[in-house]
Amino acid sequence: MRKLIGSVVIISWMTAYIAIAAIIGDRVALEHWAVQAVFFPIAGLAWIIPLRPLVRWMVKNDTPPETPDI
Repeated sequence: MRKLIGSVVIISWMTAYIAIAAIIGDRVALEHWAVQAVFFPIAGLAWIIPLRPLVRWMVKNDTPPETPDI
């Protein structure tokens, strides 16, 4: 169930992020090349940071760790 929920959240997040980055990128495309050189790599990689906790939650193991018998 986690993977289903996580997949829906990821697709929703990426759709919104791409739309916003495209709108901002359209405006940045008219700016100086140095502004573009900063914006586009950051916008291309920034979507990963908010998704890291979600992906960790999706792949988390639900079974408790086994303790050794002493």
